[in-house]
Amino acid sequence: MAKPISIEVWNPSGKYRVVSTKSMPGTRWIRLLTNNDCRLEICTEQKTILSVDDILALIGDRCDGVIGQLTEDWGDVLFSALKRAGGTAFSNMAVGYNNVDVEAANRNGIAVGNTPGVLTETTAELAASLTLSAARRIVEADQFMRAGLYDGWLPHLFVGNLLKGQTVGVIGAGRIGSAYARMMIEGFKMNLIYYDLYQATRLEKFVTAYGQFLKANGEEPVTWKRAATMEDVLREADVISLHPVLDKTTYHLINPERLAIMKKDAVLVNASRGPVIDEVALVEHLKANPMFRVGLDVFEDEPYMKPGLADMKNAVVVPHIASASKWTREGMATLTALNVLGKIKGYPVWGNPNQVEPFLEENSTPPRACPSIVNAKQLGW
Repeated sequence: MAKPISIEVWNPSGKYRVVSTKSMPGTRWIRLLTNNDCRLEICTEQKTILSVDDILALIGDRCDGVIGQLTEDWGDVLFSALKRAGGTAFSNMAVGYNNVDVEAANRNGIAVGNTPGVLTETTAELAASLTLSAARRIVEADQFMRAGLYDGWLPHLFVGNLLKGQTVGVIGAGRIGSAYARMMIEGFKMNLIYYDLYQATRLEKFVTAYGQFLKANGEEPVTWKRAATMEDVLREADVISLHPVLDKTTYHLINPERLAIMKKDAVLVNASRGPVIDEVALVEHLKANPMFRVGLDVFEDEPYMKPGLADMKNAVVVPHIASASKWTREGMATLTALNVLGKIKGYPVWGNPNQVEPFLEENSTPPRACPSIVNAKQLGW
């Protein structure tokens, strides 16, 4: 018999039973469900990551939909259990869904939701923050001060990298990569080199226009260049930020050979997916190149770091907080709740999952639609 799971219940008499494996920021998402005849059960277990058995106990014998987290292993075991319980909807509180076996969901007729369109600027801001922290050695200097080691100004104390006029390299110039590039270009007058399978026309036009503005005001114009290969970016850029999708072609995208061609004092930033970097190779590179710096929000074997990484003073590491702004996290909670509610109610799928502002207006009724269902076509929706 499964161990009982502690829960908080909202609207006990609701017609539809919806389970959330974690409490989420804000209260609007709760109101949207309970005002639409849902009994909402929120798991209150004091565990960072729920096991499959924990989630099976939450699903129980009757469940219409589940709101889950990217740390959970959603495969055939959970989707078949949800199907047996009468459920039709699952939504990840994340834009990514590498933790979800979508084919298993398809076999069981379960819609899989995610939350794009609300993380772009927040994630780009975090990548920019990591860039500055690594380049200017902010974390090292903070620890130095807190340890009581500062006894006066010195010419060589925590000398870092100037960003103005340097070259920022972007691997993957989609929404987040382009937003990050704009921040670094407009904020620090950096030149751009990027690599993407598709031309980033809007980004190129932005850099061209900003360069013309600078020139008209007597300043050195910024420039852009679309690289023919990723290696060109790694060789030329002073700062490299990674924004690719994670698939078989991007696993260990940054490996020993590619680390070796980067500048010895480059800054590498990753706020995309942990496994795009060979973390063991990165640790060795950091040891051998003390002026090389890295800013990481994600890790290869999250939540763990590879041995030695935590000891590296030239690494800034934060615990997967790229989306952790109040507006974004509350928006993600709203979108994931509406994905589940929409499927339960039989609503259509929203036309553009990257334009979700109508769902996020606090004082208005959201559209009767599912904001984003990744397997809608496979389910014949």
